[in-house]
Amino acid sequence: MLQVTQLAKRFGAATVLNDLSFDLPAGQILAVLGRSGCGKTTLLKILAGLENPDAGDVRMDGNSLLHLPPERRQIVYLYQEPLLFPHLTVFENVAFGLRIRNVDSVTVTQRVNDLLAELGLSDQAKKQPGQLSGGQRQRVSFGRALIIQPRLLLLDEPFGNLDAQTRASMQELFSRVVRQHKMTALFVTHDSREALTIGTSFGYLDRGMLTTFAAVGDFIADPRTGIREELAFWEAVQEKTLE
Repeated sequence: MLQVTQLAKRFGAATVLNDLSFDLPAGQILAVLGRSGCGKTTLLKILAGLENPDAGDVRMDGNSLLHLPPERRQIVYLYQEPLLFPHLTVFENVAFGLRIRNVDSVTVTQRVNDLLAELGLSDQAKKQPGQLSGGQRQRVSFGRALIIQPRLLLLDEPFGNLDAQTRASMQELFSRVVRQHKMTALFVTHDSREALTIGTSFGYLDRGMLTTFAAVGDFIADPRTGIREELAFWEAVQEKTLE
C-alpha cells in the first residue's frame, strides 16, 4: 500500500535521510528500530506531510502524496504526548474526528461507545484528560486516531513516557486492536523488545539508511539491533538463578 523511494533530507550540513526506500503492504505493522537522532522522527514527519523531502517520493496505492496537505493524506501521526483537547471529555475527544466530518449523532454515539469499550475506557467517557492516568490518556489518543479509520498510522515512540508495567499493557492492547481493525502502521522505537512485540515486519534505521528484514530471525541476528546480546544477558541471569 505504501511505497517510499529514495527519500533524502538534509538539515544544513547534516544528512538525516539518505536514499531511503521501503514498501509497507496493507495490514502490516513495520516496527523500525533505531537510536536517538537516526532520522526516525524526520521520516514520520515527511510521511505525514509535516516536512518536505529534498528528494524521493512517497506513494500510497501508486499515487504520490507529496503534493497533498497533511489533512488529505488519510494518515494519523501519534506522538509520545497524547495531545488531547483538555476542555473536552474522553467521549468528545474520541468523537472529534467524526464531528468535523459531520457524521450523524446516532452513528457517532454508537461508534465511540463501541471503541471506548474495546479500549477499556467506557467508565472514563465523561471524564476530562486531566483526570486520567498517562496510560488512559494514551488510550484516548489511540481511540481518536482509530475512530476515523485512517489508511496509515504513524507512531513515534508513543509509549515512551509510560512506566514499564503500563507500557507493556499498552503494547499488548495496541497489537491486539490494530490487528483486529486490520490497520497498516509504521511504529518507530529505540526499544528492541517493543519492536519485537509490536511489529509484523521489521527495519533498522542507521545514519539515515533503512535496512528491512525478510524474517524476524534476520532482524535479531543483525548485530546493530543488540537483541542477541540482550538475549544472552537474560539467559545468563536465568542460569545464575538456577545455580
